[in-house]
Amino acid sequence: MKQIAIVEDETAIRENYTEMLTKQGYQVQGYADRQSAELAFKQQLPDLAIVDIGLGDEIDGGFTLCQTLRSLSKTLPIIFLTARDSEIDTVCGLRMGADDYLTKDISLPHLAARIAALFRRMAALEVPVVAQNILTRGPLKIDTNRMQVSWHDHAIDLTITEFWMVHALAQRPGHVKSRNDLMTDAKIYVDDSTITSHVKRIRKKFIKVDADFNCVDTVYGMGYRWEHS
Repeated sequence: MKQIAIVEDETAIRENYTEMLTKQGYQVQGYADRQSAELAFKQQLPDLAIVDIGLGDEIDGGFTLCQTLRSLSKTLPIIFLTARDSEIDTVCGLRMGADDYLTKDISLPHLAARIAALFRRMAALEVPVVAQNILTRGPLKIDTNRMQVSWHDHAIDLTITEFWMVHALAQRPGHVKSRNDLMTDAKIYVDDSTITSHVKRIRKKFIKVDADFNCVDTVYGMGYRWEHS
């Protein structure tokens, strides 16, 4: 049974999500503040974490918790679920390594669908390695069995969402992928602004190991494409 942690300081909201997800067949543990969540996560990580940004007296407690979680696991799916809907908060959340950023006006069925989508992508990690499955595009190498990406033999530290987006773009270099195409090919279900934030974050991660990286091209009004270096 998959274990989900909900870090939410408002009791009624936390219990509402806990009840809904429990009915979906998940084992759910709720935490009211960052400190109790961090203490529990250092003992055992959940399979997925849903985190509010404002936690009690800590206005950005959820951001701090996300950084802690990423230091403990590079692949743990993290969803921000918050009332804060500004673009700045969304970008900050995704830059810190969250896989999704949702606002609390999302319906419970929609939230359940987003969670299920993240778990489907995680399932790829559990597939036994039968044979190497390497996609090579110049200096880019993508190992879909191990969900690893490298550029000029330097590992690129991507989240699960970012991995599938790079994979979708690199499969057909030169072909434009609309944001909807990316969502379909990368098996994700997010809004357009979230796709844009993910692409910005992907570029920065490649540029961090190669200042001349420019292979993710924006085609204005259409989408994105992978260009040969």
